[in-house]
Amino acid sequence: MSKNNATNTPQAVQLCHEILHWLIPLLDHFPRSRRYTLGERIENGLLDILEWLVAASYRRDRAVLLQRANQRLARVRHLWRLAFELRVIAARRYHHGAELIDSLGRQIGGWQNADSRR
Repeated sequence: MSKNNATNTPQAVQLCHEILHWLIPLLDHFPRSRRYTLGERIENGLLDILEWLVAASYRRDRAVLLQRANQRLARVRHLWRLAFELRVIAARRYHHGAELIDSLGRQIGGWQNADSRR
């Protein structure tokens, strides 16, 4: 799934991009009553995370950016669960999205740990 090849894009950046690519069309199918509240917050949260991860890939002092991304991901995780509980998304899509979000969290955490050892 991840393409961390010639461009040397960090895996967390690539994975966040892939999540957004999968998720944005799904959010377009949210009911109108949820699309501009819950759906928009999920999308904007992941877009913020992507921006912080890209910025972190160009900086040596990336701890604050990675911490922000991790905290925002925690909020996105709760919003994603809420969308499922409100029956805005099907169980199969919820579980797939939750796995992607968890994987992104592990990538960010691994990046933080690698940086703290430097």
